[in-house]
Amino acid sequence: MRLIMARNTSLYFRIVEGRNLPAKDVSGASDPYCIVKVDNEVVARTATVWKNLNPFWGEEYTLHLPMGFHTLTFYVMDEDTIGHDDVIGKISLSKDVIAAQHKGLDNWLNLTRVDPDEDVQGEIHLALELHRDAQRTSLHCHVIEARDLAPRDISGTSDPFTRIIYNNLSTETSIIKKTRFPHWDETLELSLDEGDDDDGGSVTVEVWDWDMVGKNDFLGKVEIPLSCLHRSPSLQGWFRLLPLGNTEDDAGGKLGALRLKVRLAEERILPSVYYQPLMELLVEAVLSPSEVDEPTPLTLLEEVTTVESRQDVAMTLVKIYLGQGLVVPFLDYLNTREVHSTTDPNTLFRSNSLASKAMEQFMKAVGMLYLHQVLKPIINRIFEEKKYVELDPCKIDLNRSRRISFKGSASEAEVRESSVGLLQTYLSSIMEAIVSSVSQCPPVMRVVFKQLHKRVEEQFPEPENEDVKYLAISGFFFLRLFAPAILTPKLFQLRDHHADTRTSRTLLLLAKALQSVGNLGLQLGHGKEQWMTPLHPIILCSVVSVKDFLDKLIDIDHDNVCEAPQRAVFLPSVIVKEGFLQKHKAEGPQLLKRFAFKKRYFWLSSESLSYAKSPDWQVRSPIPIACVCAVERVDENAFQLQNVMQVITQDTDGQLHTTYLQCKNVNELNQWLSAIRKVSIYNEHMLPSFHPGAHRGNKWTCCLQPDRTALGCSRTHSAVTLGDWSDPLDPDAETQIIYKELLQGRDKLRKQYLETQEVEAVEQEEPLKASQPSSVSAQGRSERTRALAARLLDVVLDLERAHSSFQSREPDESRPLILSS
Repeated sequence: MRLIMARNTSLYFRIVEGRNLPAKDVSGASDPYCIVKVDNEVVARTATVWKNLNPFWGEEYTLHLPMGFHTLTFYVMDEDTIGHDDVIGKISLSKDVIAAQHKGLDNWLNLTRVDPDEDVQGEIHLALELHRDAQRTSLHCHVIEARDLAPRDISGTSDPFTRIIYNNLSTETSIIKKTRFPHWDETLELSLDEGDDDDGGSVTVEVWDWDMVGKNDFLGKVEIPLSCLHRSPSLQGWFRLLPLGNTEDDAGGKLGALRLKVRLAEERILPSVYYQPLMELLVEAVLSPSEVDEPTPLTLLEEVTTVESRQDVAMTLVKIYLGQGLVVPFLDYLNTREVHSTTDPNTLFRSNSLASKAMEQFMKAVGMLYLHQVLKPIINRIFEEKKYVELDPCKIDLNRSRRISFKGSASEAEVRESSVGLLQTYLSSIMEAIVSSVSQCPPVMRVVFKQLHKRVEEQFPEPENEDVKYLAISGFFFLRLFAPAILTPKLFQLRDHHADTRTSRTLLLLAKALQSVGNLGLQLGHGKEQWMTPLHPIILCSVVSVKDFLDKLIDIDHDNVCEAPQRAVFLPSVIVKEGFLQKHKAEGPQLLKRFAFKKRYFWLSSESLSYAKSPDWQVRSPIPIACVCAVERVDENAFQLQNVMQVITQDTDGQLHTTYLQCKNVNELNQWLSAIRKVSIYNEHMLPSFHPGAHRGNKWTCCLQPDRTALGCSRTHSAVTLGDWSDPLDPDAETQIIYKELLQGRDKLRKQYLETQEVEAVEQEEPLKASQPSSVSAQGRSERTRALAARLLDVVLDLERAHSSFQSREPDESRPLILSS
């Protein structure tokens, strides 16, 4: 089999805020939220910001899209408690526009009106032929089928038909009722006047939704130049439907604007063998570490890494070394260099160095499940209680606090007293959960902290620096993991939605208190926020238990910790995701569609998707992950329900079985889809197509085919996943990212270590003959650095040549194509 390059597309977007949105409610305000679509698939829904025309969301997402995409669209909606939500406007960004911004897009963009003729989706399967004889030329168009058309009717479907147009001639297919996946299998014929087929015109294929009353709705079009048929008399394939081509009207900014951050990264991944030399250099750096001040490929990489890209590079390196089973020596190498180069213990790990970023990303990669186990119960409690808490006298609002005293409205002193009591209770619960979690902490994290403790103790042995070895660990553990997770639980997937204003303030005050605990109380009394003083006693009391906790945390035998290479961050026994879902009862008599779903509790690991009636139910029904062959959304029309997904499995006899599951909202749906796809990403026999509907009433609700075993009418999206801490490890894709970073910095490396040092070597050659041993040593180090840089640049050059060689043999898939695979 010929080796080919894989394609890897990552799309990052952050919906920052909106401004000057129009009022949609009678109150003169709106309740805005955003829906995000990649092509025609909803990938995210932000939280609703109530009664606000200048909302702040701050929500960010990363999508992995191996098959690529065409358009990213942001819809701003106004939520209504009664009736349908109103559409305020949209912003559409083509892939080409996003890709043109190499550093990413970060702008305010005006919302445009939503025009149904522009909001098209789906593809149509056509076969076209030119037939010539002595008398005439005719065009034969075999209209086979279409898929994923836009729903235009209130039922969530359409009544599609196709029209073929050339000059003033046109002909149409029959109408197929109530489907977004029509099968026509009709051949239409147009007679062309003599000479018509030579004038460079185009054949237009339009798809319409038929309406009994009123005008028909446009569903999309395809334009095919006759010149294409001249070159090849027959043309067949799937064509992407395009809009009418009207220019989008931004209404002069009257619909408001969104501030968006969008970044696209497209990589072509070479076969594994090509990355081996670079991988060997990276492994060599930590397996055979040189002197602390000696250069290695990692130090050269850090030199050419920009501040903006350092976090991404750090996460990539963590994944590479996790995959190689070498994350412990990797972090020990970086931390040893960082500690050795620090003279003032107060500045230890305070910079955005590669060591600091790598430790931060490592904790997210291996410690998120642990974080959830420790924090989720108390975070849920704070969200549910929604207590009014405030310590700052300048911010106390007596009208917002509930009555605390039966004598009348609460006084400022009563609010502060109540707030102190609540914060002490919450902080005590958090600290108790943390200090009793030693056995839950991942062993590999404990070993990394143990080595960090040792390096700091070696560098700062003085009695006055006794606390530095604790501060080094607590700085990462409390200040860069637990405190940020308490401050913004949604960003750490502890909650599905952002906190409301009241809860957000409580979380902020708790995060501040936990930061003081992480700093071992050393900064207490020195800041401007003297109103935090009532919490100082409990903070100082917690410091004692923190030191005891950290001592126990690093009390672990390194030799007994298995760090074998793993293909995924999560272990088979670890629950990746769990929660209540509605499961469709497929067996037994057909119930009403809504009542055929029963509430069940689900657990997902890399081995099985299991469920039971409740979380404490002893007997679970398992669905083996190895049997999963597709995980997809279900069309709303299938059950007249939203946010339904299907897990298709194949038994040993080759029979397919489908489990339908309903989620609470579109974000939960995307999280479950992504999680199950990740644990099944290496499964063999994944299906290329699926039915987005259900087989009911002796036919599929999507394509209306009667045969239950008929091939799926839509392409699967099995590789589309949300990027997060549980991403499976992919050494080739990760090494490709490091190569790209080195490629961008190679001129800097060449100039600094090859060209400059060649000149210096000539200038210093004579004086060195009579130099001191230290100078000889420095010259030797300089030569080793030059040799290392040359070796690294040779590896980069070889990879660049490999990419060029492969790309010259393969079609350019990045160009917009008429045919869609």
